[in-house]
Amino acid sequence: MKEMNPNAKIETKCLHAGYTPKNGEPRVVPIVQSTTYVYDSTDDVAAVFDDPTKSLIYSRFENPTTDAVEKKIAALEGGVAAMCTSSGQAASLLSILNICEAGDSFIASTSIYGGTINLFSVTLKRMGIECIWVSVDATEEELNAAFKPNTKAVFGETIANPALTVLNIEMWANAAHAHGVPLIIDNTFATPILCRPFEWGADIIIHSTSKYMDGHAVQVGGVIVDSGKFDWKNGNFPCMTEPDESYHGIVYTEQYAFAPYIVKARMQLMRDFGCYPAANSSFLLNLGLETLAVRMKQYCQNALAVARFIQQSDKIQSVTYPGLDDNKYKALADKYLPDGASGVIAISIKGGRDAAVKFMDSLKLASNEVHVADIRTCVLHPASATHRQLTDEQLAAAGIDGGLIRLSVGLENVEDIIADVKQALDKV
Repeated sequence: MKEMNPNAKIETKCLHAGYTPKNGEPRVVPIVQSTTYVYDSTDDVAAVFDDPTKSLIYSRFENPTTDAVEKKIAALEGGVAAMCTSSGQAASLLSILNICEAGDSFIASTSIYGGTINLFSVTLKRMGIECIWVSVDATEEELNAAFKPNTKAVFGETIANPALTVLNIEMWANAAHAHGVPLIIDNTFATPILCRPFEWGADIIIHSTSKYMDGHAVQVGGVIVDSGKFDWKNGNFPCMTEPDESYHGIVYTEQYAFAPYIVKARMQLMRDFGCYPAANSSFLLNLGLETLAVRMKQYCQNALAVARFIQQSDKIQSVTYPGLDDNKYKALADKYLPDGASGVIAISIKGGRDAAVKFMDSLKLASNEVHVADIRTCVLHPASATHRQLTDEQLAAAGIDGGLIRLSVGLENVEDIIADVKQALDKV
């Protein structure tokens, strides 16, 4: 089969990028269910350990099935390389650890996923890495004032989970670059179908692939994508420009100039942490990626209709969806998310926590579950679940109150979704 046109549209890349079968080979990406790979000689094995990009060593580092998925996601985001992980949290962790060590700091938006807040503010703190929290609505001056001499990165979410704030990617990228550090963007809710942060100056992208990319709630996973554009030789990152004594004295910016960040992450962190996905998980992820472009359009269409319906209810305190005309982030959504703002809506019901729980427990079609961005409509009460470990102050900073409900609109007929929401609201 001929190679795919590199200028193909993103819908075509969802189907064809990452894997091109040769004559007589499987049309679908095959599951290579093996931990090991055979070589003809000891010297051949040694050569691969000297340069792991030449071939495969062991499935704690890389696997042919996962490799195809990594190439596909890199193509979708417009990056040069990607590395899959066993979860989105693992992707968040490794994205920071790859360039930060004890004594360093990084900046993060306060409006991000609760699990990531805990990871950054508690776990990384124990490792000697400081997270400097900055409001998602900070001005450029406020953002610049947060940097310290030891700041090594900036982190934010395109569409925050669950507050649904929209990050001004271009402004945050400019601030990061003015201080010689990369911008890392969690693009989970937007996916590359709705936003490609590299086009706005981001340097590294991560995803929880468990969400829209998988879409079917069948496997947990994450990914880190390298833009290949950041200047790691600017003097701020000796970990990239000085010999790595833990790996044959390799200098990543010299031996792997095309993607030093992702190669370092694989050769150092994946080697040591081993949080690599199973081949079968990657196979399932690829199935989800093949329909991503089609699904995202329908999610956005359904969510906008549901959000507009909910707005009309006198039992609702607020409806947060960046696609609504009166939303605080509508202008940013128009800029960064012109094709839609995902299928997730945040609603706050009058009466607080008790009213929210009553509404959720009255739903019949929508599932009450700890998940989001599924093909099926589901709901979650963040203050009781994903953000339960946060203090009241942290909840407020993340844009969460007791009555907040995260409604993830699925692909059911939108009239059925609205009917379910209506009957549940009637019982509040």
